[in-house]
Amino acid sequence: MAHITINQYLQQVYEAIDNHEGSFCAELLSFKHPHVANPRLQLASPEEKCQQLLEPPYDEMVAAHLRCTYAVANHDFVEAYKFQTLVVQSFLRAFQSHKEENWALPVMFAVTLDLRIFANNAEQQLQKKSKGQPGEMLEKAAEQLMSCFRVCASDNRAGIEDSKKWGMMFLSNQLFKIYFKINKLHLCKPLIRAIDSSNLKNDYSQAQKVTYKYYVGRKAMFDSDFKPAEEFLSYAFHHCHRSSQKNKRMILIYLLPVKMLLGHMPSHQLLRKYDLMQFADVTKAVSEGNLLLLNEALSKHETFFIRCGIFLILEKLKIITYRNLFKKVVTSKVTSPTSTRSSWSVNRIHSLLSPQSPRLRYPQSLLAASLQRKLFFSFDSNHPFFKFCTVKNVVE
Repeated sequence: MAHITINQYLQQVYEAIDNHEGSFCAELLSFKHPHVANPRLQLASPEEKCQQLLEPPYDEMVAAHLRCTYAVANHDFVEAYKFQTLVVQSFLRAFQSHKEENWALPVMFAVTLDLRIFANNAEQQLQKKSKGQPGEMLEKAAEQLMSCFRVCASDNRAGIEDSKKWGMMFLSNQLFKIYFKINKLHLCKPLIRAIDSSNLKNDYSQAQKVTYKYYVGRKAMFDSDFKPAEEFLSYAFHHCHRSSQKNKRMILIYLLPVKMLLGHMPSHQLLRKYDLMQFADVTKAVSEGNLLLLNEALSKHETFFIRCGIFLILEKLKIITYRNLFKKVVTSKVTSPTSTRSSWSVNRIHSLLSPQSPRLRYPQSLLAASLQRKLFFSFDSNHPFFKFCTVKNVVE
């Protein structure tokens, strides 16, 4: 394949289309296939040869693909994105003409995936040259993907096996990746509604469902819907292939803060296994009710947490940290009811609190003093407060 001529390549494309061999045709149009490294196929003007062997709009699609390989060989990703857009547009015209058949779905998967990747590469290339607006290329790519999504979602005539709706979740996942990249999460809602209302939502491939649950879980987390977020992210983590350590780690980056906000602390073993020791001090601080340690941990790994987009979520753990501190104060009084003074002095409590912060409503010294005064009252150890304060450990 790496040394075939242009005529041999076009003949293979023609036969794949004529025989409705979607998977083979997808390989011939994918940049994951070795043919893209063949200098004989990297042509600046392949239109004439394509028109001789292929019918419209396939001739336009393949010609744009070959010009795209030429642009990639010259490291011009802006041009590559432009021609890949033509590939998707030409494919979509052909795809719409396929009545009650979906053999071309693998082709759609291949060309739309390459479109998103080239849009991202073109974006980076333009930013290095200080040209264009941030997210412009990705937004245009999302418009093309949405056009494909509408075609798939509107296919109501074909039977289940021949339905184009089998392409909806793949396109949703590609669009999620773009919307999260350009920080337009509100655009995810129509996609989620469309998938949830589909009668195929439980029948997509496991890989697609894991990716879908991962992004829907992240969306729920940013919307502060932590229970659904835990459900979706837990599904993604437990159903992700065990050999995909990188993907499982990526899921955990968002699952851990959600579980911690719900009172479930990760084990040290789990953090070490997935190289997420950035959460170790955070977990320890929350469990001990040590606000000073929590602030130090957030400050130490601030770059990592901000890059992952979870810094503000982790800051919400401060209320859980206060809760656990209150629990320790109250418990210490319950265990020594005859003591006139508690071992938890004002200085001890103050040491667990970080330096005075403008974010706090009251000075922390007043908070510490108020906690000390609470020690002289009687508390019921069976009060629901203690059950609420329980910290659970979760081991994978």
